[in-house]
Amino acid sequence: MPVCLSAESSKVGLDNSETLFTVLTALNACGYDQELSGSEAVRREVRSEVAKEISSSEQTATAIHEVCGFYQEHQTQDPSRDLSQYVSLALVLGDPPNFAAKFKENEIPPDASRLLGFAPLLAKFYDAAGVHQIWTRHHAQYEALIERYHTPLSKMMFDTDIYLRLPSSGYLGRQFIVYLDPMGAPSQINARVYGTDYYVVISPVGSNLKIEQIRHTYLHYVLDPLTMKRRESMQRLTPLLDAVRTAPMDQSYKDDMSLLVTECLIRAIEARTSGAGKDVEQQRQALVDKSVQQGYILTAYFYEELAKFEKGPAGFKDAYTELLNGIDVRREAKRANNVAFADAASPDVLFLPPRRNATNLLGSAENRLAAGDPQGAQKLAQQALDDQSGDPGRALFILAQVATMNKDINGARTYFQQALGVAKEPQVVAWSHIYLGRIFDLQEDRDSAVDEYRAALAAANALPEAKAAAEKGLQQPYEPPARPQTRQ
Repeated sequence: MPVCLSAESSKVGLDNSETLFTVLTALNACGYDQELSGSEAVRREVRSEVAKEISSSEQTATAIHEVCGFYQEHQTQDPSRDLSQYVSLALVLGDPPNFAAKFKENEIPPDASRLLGFAPLLAKFYDAAGVHQIWTRHHAQYEALIERYHTPLSKMMFDTDIYLRLPSSGYLGRQFIVYLDPMGAPSQINARVYGTDYYVVISPVGSNLKIEQIRHTYLHYVLDPLTMKRRESMQRLTPLLDAVRTAPMDQSYKDDMSLLVTECLIRAIEARTSGAGKDVEQQRQALVDKSVQQGYILTAYFYEELAKFEKGPAGFKDAYTELLNGIDVRREAKRANNVAFADAASPDVLFLPPRRNATNLLGSAENRLAAGDPQGAQKLAQQALDDQSGDPGRALFILAQVATMNKDINGARTYFQQALGVAKEPQVVAWSHIYLGRIFDLQEDRDSAVDEYRAALAAANALPEAKAAAEKGLQQPYEPPARPQTRQ
């Protein structure tokens, strides 16, 4: 059970997790050494104990060999993402020894979903290496970390609630949990939102408690529900998204006005409550300017309005509606158009998974296509492509089909080829090759057509219709269906 940080709500607290410990311990055994020299001593102690188990037990050696094979196959080019994706996995897995997923498969975030095959391998490693015994031996050190964090985190939450004048009782039914585990890289912080629950995972070392980063996620926990309840206000502000299309911030903020509004508000609060000394106002203004230059264009507006809020008696829940209603869309758009956006944005503290409506957008495009509305299908597929939401291969495949219906053979050929460059779905790959083969047949380039049909056949093992179409293309050149003769 987490150590409670709030007298009003047991849903806010500090905790450690045997599941998270097992995942991170397995990664360490597979060569995850990032920032090892700067980690707490317990990380090296656990690694040593696991190494001893591996060297003395053939069963453990076999189990870790399978785990490490999976780990190596799923490594990314960015070492920080290697840890991040496994943190996501640990948060969606249940308790040992089974490590069963806590959510339905379609509710699991993409970065964790691609790693679900790790869970049964982890269970074997957990049993063979005696991970529970190792965890038990070091549990007192983990509890000491919680004790170290308890007072500063409680103060951070108290100060934040006092500044916003929000009652902690409003958090009931939701969770904000900070997990502490020194088996990861100390410089990294991973924050996630799964449903109504917010998690922060950190690998503490010494007195570096990363309070500001934790506070950023806590502000999301506090403020996100307020934004979600004001859909009409978000709709009114949506035109402002046009002003941030070229900004360097994450695409999620360019697609969802509620995300952008909350992030701007949080950054304004952080600026209002930061700095010290004689030049405090210049320090704060520099933070605001930096935020705006990264694309968070409403930070300046909220910064100015928060100064008024600080002097008033109302709680933030009551004041928020007035703050939103006071945004002059035309004025803020004009102000944003005068901003020279930075080349890059600071890394996000909170990981934002892709929007869930991306699949629906492409699904609607396919429905429009099937209903004989190529123009509507083209618009939706292009929107998904422009917003970088959904599978780009699937979007390009739809655009290629639209071009085919419009008898734009060169355009169709280009889109099918682009789809093959990014597509992962076997059906998209196979049918893109088939359609390209048919295009080459129509252009009397039989050699190229045969190459495409062969590629389609290689991708169509589990797709009977695509396999039959590819085999037919290999047997004879494609001929379009004859048009029915009109009666005189």
